[in-house]
Amino acid sequence: MQVRTRHTPSYGVARLLLAPGEPVRVEAGAMLATSYGVVAEQRSSGGALKSLARSALGGESARATSYTAPQQGGWVDVAPNLPGDLNVIELDGRTGWCVTKSCLLASASTVRAEPQWAGFRNLFGGEGGFLTHVTGQGPVVVCCYGALDVVTLQPGEYVTIDPGHVVAYADAVQSRLRQANQGAAQSIKSGEGLVFDFAGPGRVLTQTRNPRSLIGWLQSNGVGSRS
Repeated sequence: MQVRTRHTPSYGVARLLLAPGEPVRVEAGAMLATSYGVVAEQRSSGGALKSLARSALGGESARATSYTAPQQGGWVDVAPNLPGDLNVIELDGRTGWCVTKSCLLASASTVRAEPQWAGFRNLFGGEGGFLTHVTGQGPVVVCCYGALDVVTLQPGEYVTIDPGHVVAYADAVQSRLRQANQGAAQSIKSGEGLVFDFAGPGRVLTQTRNPRSLIGWLQSNGVGSRS
């Protein structure tokens, strides 16, 4: 699979170029268009608005769909729900990445995605949380709300980041999820009320806007509420 991006950095779209008979995994709600003859294997369904809210809040997401190219090959266009940039993580078979579920758009068929990875159960005390662990070889397309920043940590260097701004981080980076303030409400499922401490070496991808803040603003202004 090859990936070509366009309309970045504000309204990114990724075109996934597929060889004959090649499948690709696309997250629910991310497909924009396909070339004629591409076959989709739908695995689950759900309300689009509810799915968007769960995704933006970092909670449980719907299952992915597999798209398979016909004999002449084909392509699939994917785009995020919110405006922002795209990034392609090239997995080399050695280093995995942890990706926020709402930021994962698509991945090659040679990439394995584990929402209930054992490392998360250890980190979150038995819950899958809001991250997906990806391993294997091939491209993984991630998106962000706003602009993408790359934090490169040197050995022994530390940084603290709000989970709502975390897009992805490499396995080489040590991480700790902790309560931000004593007595504050917190949610393992969404990361609300928590912060990530990261220690280098390695890279952390962040987004300049927080989807939870957008959802909160919409709710506080009565957008989408029934009269």
